[in-house]
Amino acid sequence: MGWIGSTLDSVRSVQLRQLFTQFINLGLIVTSALIIWKGLMCVTGSESPVVVVLSGSMEPGFKRGDILFLHMSKDPIRTGEIVVFHVDGREIPIVHRVLKVHEQQDTGEVDVLTKGDNNFGDDRVLYAHGQLWLHQHHIMGRAVGFLPYVGWVTIMMTERPIIKYLLIGALGLLVITSKE
Repeated sequence: MGWIGSTLDSVRSVQLRQLFTQFINLGLIVTSALIIWKGLMCVTGSESPVVVVLSGSMEPGFKRGDILFLHMSKDPIRTGEIVVFHVDGREIPIVHRVLKVHEQQDTGEVDVLTKGDNNFGDDRVLYAHGQLWLHQHHIMGRAVGFLPYVGWVTIMMTERPIIKYLLIGALGLLVITSKE
């Protein structure tokens, strides 16, 4: 019967109480992950403390699939820093380097102009229509560290959703059928 048959037999033999316990354990795992994520948000001050580089616009510094760790401090952003920002009308955040800084004389707020290291021009074509600078509310955080290539798992699950569903299904089946 093979692996699938033995797995189905294992699922059938699970008692109701054990099945309930396994679902509780699965819920605890998911809840723990959410608590860790929210804790990282509080510690880093960033709405997204970890992001994956999705394009080659920052090569050779950061490659597609690298994971960036973000931090958002009160210090003003300076030229040369790598920031992650979101643009009105776009869902996916962008990772680029600060090219220019413009300090507003009346408020003291700092607006920035960004550019990908591997791009020819600045990012004004990416900003919302008529927007020349990124304002503080657009910035999600500053890159403070990275892990190379680890983000490919996320990219693969995003580009091929069947992989995500198979992985979630396999993990769920593993949790439900485990004996302890």
